[in-house]
Amino acid sequence: MENVQALKERTSDLVNLGETQQLLGWDQQTNMPPGAAVARANQLATLSKVIHEMSTSEEMGDLIARAGKDVMNLPEDHDDRKLVEVSRRDYEQATRLPTNFVAEFTRVTALAHEVWAKARQDNDFASFRPELEKIVDLCIQRAEYLGYEDHIYDALLDQFEPEMKTADVERIFGGLREELVPFALELYERNDAVSDEPLHREFPIEDQRRFGLKVVKQIGYDLSRGRQDEAVHPFCSSFSPDDVRITTRFDKNFLSPALFGTIHEAGHATYEQGIGRNLFQTVLGTGVSLGIHESQSRLWENVVARSRGFWEYFYGLLRETFKGVLDDVSLDDFYRAVNKVQPSFIRVEADEVSYCLHIMLRFDIEKDLITGKLAVKDAPEAWNAKMEEYLGIIPETDTLGILQDVHWSSGILGYFPTYALGTLLSAQLYYRTLQDYPAIPDEIRQGKFSTLLTWMNDNIHVHGRKYMPAELIQRATGKPLGHEDYMTYLRGKFGPIYNL
Repeated sequence: MENVQALKERTSDLVNLGETQQLLGWDQQTNMPPGAAVARANQLATLSKVIHEMSTSEEMGDLIARAGKDVMNLPEDHDDRKLVEVSRRDYEQATRLPTNFVAEFTRVTALAHEVWAKARQDNDFASFRPELEKIVDLCIQRAEYLGYEDHIYDALLDQFEPEMKTADVERIFGGLREELVPFALELYERNDAVSDEPLHREFPIEDQRRFGLKVVKQIGYDLSRGRQDEAVHPFCSSFSPDDVRITTRFDKNFLSPALFGTIHEAGHATYEQGIGRNLFQTVLGTGVSLGIHESQSRLWENVVARSRGFWEYFYGLLRETFKGVLDDVSLDDFYRAVNKVQPSFIRVEADEVSYCLHIMLRFDIEKDLITGKLAVKDAPEAWNAKMEEYLGIIPETDTLGILQDVHWSSGILGYFPTYALGTLLSAQLYYRTLQDYPAIPDEIRQGKFSTLLTWMNDNIHVHGRKYMPAELIQRATGKPLGHEDYMTYLRGKFGPIYNL
């Protein structure tokens, strides 16, 4: 198996370089001074060029071919056979992209991030528009280079949710929309039945930080292999399963963004920290897709941390942390407050019922941008029109609208559908877990999360990229991804809260 070992060593170098590139990106969003934007863009462009040249070399292609022959007789799910298969897939995709294009894509998006951050702060879409136009053009070029059979958007979607097609997303979203929209409208009509006023009091930032870290540590985020920082837009970065970092943002007059954002990103982090050690330093040693990843963050943020049992355990500590702030708020009223359903402008702060509507909006706009049906200059107007169509509200500013998300400045069009796919999967995985361990809700009431986390470790995390997303979902839950469990979850939870 000399060829397999040589492939492991070669791809290990690529893994290290890729993690270094991510570290530079993390620093750009957390600590880098604004004046360093051009230098950082050049550094990232050079590094991406080196990685791409190594990934697409003739030597790499020959090595993958030789290793493929060595593993032909191994069992289909053997680590080495899967490593060769994934390496081959990565190689085939990478060789379709010219090296100069990859470097230019990286440079443009690195510069665009700083422009977006300032535009968001200043409510100035016009300043970001030229950068977004470049990025959309580059994404169209990327899709053409990668190739597709049915829809140009397929090529971009595949980068984040391997083997998923635009038609698959449209089918899943169509079934979800049919049930979700009338259910959401029914809850919106009862908007006054629940108040979230308790969340909008004064919560000192340092106390928010301390409480949030205590929660995620107890859930299972290993802070000896991670840390938390602040960023304009919360995210999680993994530089190895032993160095997984999260970020959040604070609002002293609103508890939810930092608290649930911290739990959300910690959900991502537990995935990366749970990768099987046998997969470290290989192309298999990270999450298989953004949809699977999102299932973990949404599971902990919503299914667990917005459950009544969770607050039966943590509410006393919360009141103790913020002395006097919540003394007049009962446990039941607080539980209802963190589950208030109402149309809102900001996706990351949206309630569970409204959230997927935000994703459908972005999916529609991305498809129209990539197919040329929608020009970038008209995108803010299209955004506001779809906000009114899906949620019945219109943003007063572009900061609350089209400028709110970091993703397009980073060039990751094709990503947004994975948020909704992961949201659906969070309920599907949780219900499957309860079949094995019905006592999990009682354990959550006692502040015990190890059973749930261990099930996720054993059935999702340890496999890394060993299985394609659809296969992993089938193996873990016994059925393909669908919206049915999620709607069952929503009805079972919000029906009692809103007395439906």
